[in-house]
Amino acid sequence: MLLQSIKLSLLLVFISFSQIGAAQQTASILRDVKNLELKFDEAGALSKYLEIISIDPNNIAALIKCAELNCSIGYRQKDNNIKKGFYDKAFAFAQNAYLKDSANSNACYAMALVATRMSQIDDNNKTLFNNIKATKIFCDKAIASNPQNANALYLLGLWHFELIKSGWIKKKAAKEFYPGIFDTQLDSAALYMEKARIIEPYFAIDYLDLAKLYIYDHQPAKALGVLEKLVKLPNRTYDDDSIKGEGQQLLSTIQ
Repeated sequence: MLLQSIKLSLLLVFISFSQIGAAQQTASILRDVKNLELKFDEAGALSKYLEIISIDPNNIAALIKCAELNCSIGYRQKDNNIKKGFYDKAFAFAQNAYLKDSANSNACYAMALVATRMSQIDDNNKTLFNNIKATKIFCDKAIASNPQNANALYLLGLWHFELIKSGWIKKKAAKEFYPGIFDTQLDSAALYMEKARIIEPYFAIDYLDLAKLYIYDHQPAKALGVLEKLVKLPNRTYDDDSIKGEGQQLLSTIQ
């Protein structure tokens, strides 16, 4: 019994030191990640988050970041097949995070983000409608878990806007396939996007899409106010410079 007790104690000490070592290694990698993110080096940041997952497969935050970065990098690809490759990887990371903690607001958001990106390249009606539905479901879950999740609020606002703009809600087959899921209006889209920018005042893509919504809704004064703020925002993500450039072009058409 004494020998077994000693072995158990040694094992616990070994596990404790291993956990401390892993935590220290993860902290060191995270410092590198922050520097890469400040340089907008998404590929470099992704490789570092993958390192963290190799050390700690249960690191939900790293899994979510891998999903987001694959979506971000994939979105800028020209070829839809290449896009899909990135989105498939993003889905694997997002699903892994969600299965580990389905109440995690950011994990739910990651699932919604992947569904949104998939719906933008899908040419199969059934999977397209599935992804449209999944976006709404996971945005709702994310916001229910954390009403201050600006990313999920923006994405839900965009979901409402895209449904109206695309004309999907006018398709009888779509309504019959998912009854009730297509009930939406521009006011709902604006409400969620406005909430998102109050919570996250440097959220450039939210400003741009909100301005587009106001232009679509024949509210140029509101669009002008949003765009004037957008073009003055500091760059916080890889895409902010191009987002602000598009905002400046829109601004010149309504001034």
